[in-house]
Amino acid sequence: MEGVGVEPGARVVARTPTQSRPSPHLDLDLAAVRRAYRAMRTALPGIELCYALKANPHPDVLALLVAEGASFDLASVGELDLCLLAGAAPACLSWGNPVKKVTDVRAARAAGVTRFTTDAPADVDLLAREAPGATVGVRLAVGDDGSATPFAGKFGASEDEAVALLARAHAGGLDAAGIGFHVGSQQSDPRAWARAIDGAARVAARLGEHAPRELNLGGGFPTPHAGARTPDVDACAGAIREALARHGSWWRPRAFAEPGRALVADAGVLRAEVVLVTERAGRRWVYLDVGRYQGLAETEGEMIVYRLRTPGRAGPTGPVVLAGPTCDGDDVLYRRADVRLPLDLAAGDVVELLGAGAYTASYASVGFNGLPPLPTYTT
Repeated sequence: MEGVGVEPGARVVARTPTQSRPSPHLDLDLAAVRRAYRAMRTALPGIELCYALKANPHPDVLALLVAEGASFDLASVGELDLCLLAGAAPACLSWGNPVKKVTDVRAARAAGVTRFTTDAPADVDLLAREAPGATVGVRLAVGDDGSATPFAGKFGASEDEAVALLARAHAGGLDAAGIGFHVGSQQSDPRAWARAIDGAARVAARLGEHAPRELNLGGGFPTPHAGARTPDVDACAGAIREALARHGSWWRPRAFAEPGRALVADAGVLRAEVVLVTERAGRRWVYLDVGRYQGLAETEGEMIVYRLRTPGRAGPTGPVVLAGPTCDGDDVLYRRADVRLPLDLAAGDVVELLGAGAYTASYASVGFNGLPPLPTYTT
């Protein structure tokens, strides 16, 4: 893996009001969120974008996307409430989690949500009972090789099962409108979407007069991180457009995608402070005041290796083990990755983690080791 160190162009900078905020914290650039949304909308013309707000549910992000005309993919009553408070219309909300309690469905219906994703017979029956007439899409199990976090069978129906589930939904009085899938988070292979679209088309072809009219392309759109080759949104969108063109128009009038990470990751910089630098068994350890439990859950297994920047330190670098501050032995960010930081780094210095706008503040614990949730500041 290419060494992870100080980003090109790093230089000594004067302290600013942003840097004087308590550490650690997440700075989120709303203009960057807007640019990312518009870029994806341009790359996928005619495809509705439903923001997966689990990536970053900050109210300012949701309000911005409401103003941009986005729809929203949600998975809990808490996320439903956040969307409604941000001004999202119920017609723009889709309950994408196939695992739902009775109280979830009742709350969604009471709020005016009419669209749900399902992938199991018992869940279809739950929707038929608690949300009669609702629009449902079946989530298809598809290959997610190439993703940073494969679902490993947690969600999705086989093609045969999807045919049966859509028939079951129709017989239960539901609007069996759609087929969908998810190719896995941080998907590095644009062809994954094409293969999944092929599978969805096979299901649609088997349903005859009850063929679905909606296609959910899911999420998984990747963002750049250290040491990884990452396709951009245009590469992923190109593969999607080509696959859709091969299969005619069965999926019309509605196709939608559920980007999360791709809209907010690059808008965020997580600013942390060095707590300790020391030598252990011949390796240099750097401890930050942020770790796995304060928002860096995606460093588990070194799945995401964040690009790092060290304002004020731009000299020679060397390899480090990077760890979080808690007394938990699992709170080590990088042991294997070739992470390099300035040799003169010391306690009190700032380390910035770039591309950290997604799955950081939303993953942070509410008090592990007595540490507070990760605060977010928007500009």
